[in-house]
Amino acid sequence: MSGVGDDSSLALVPDSYDSPVARELIDELQEEYVIRYGGRDETPVDPTQFAQPAGTFVVMYDGDVPVGCAGLRRRSDTEVEVKRMFVRKPFRGKGLSRWLLAHIEEVAREMGYQRIMMETGLEQPEAMKLYETSGYDEIPGFGYYADAPENRCYAKTLR
Repeated sequence: MSGVGDDSSLALVPDSYDSPVARELIDELQEEYVIRYGGRDETPVDPTQFAQPAGTFVVMYDGDVPVGCAGLRRRSDTEVEVKRMFVRKPFRGKGLSRWLLAHIEEVAREMGYQRIMMETGLEQPEAMKLYETSGYDEIPGFGYYADAPENRCYAKTLR
């Protein structure tokens, strides 16, 4: 395996939201929510929302090791939402989340979306910083946790 974070060793591989690798990554993410928020994310998710042509789910690999994931699900003809963006703990601090975000934005552009948005929360300051330093603006709450005081939502126009 090449050095972690070496662009030549990184790849985004389309996968189904409910594949064994995706489930493993999402379960790790849910465990992190339990630690940070005291419970799993209860947002209703239908795995078919992440299927082409309206959505997608990708696993990020470093060589043959799955290190993260991200999904896109349609909100409207022009807007798409990022869900389950995650990088495993041993691979953090190496710029992989920024790489993943940039590439998932490109996928959204290729799918024809004009705006990308997501939810996060106060217990994920590193995610908030990533979005804020990647050109995202804070927007009013939306989705399952729209009125939760710890919820923070972001959006970016795709050019």
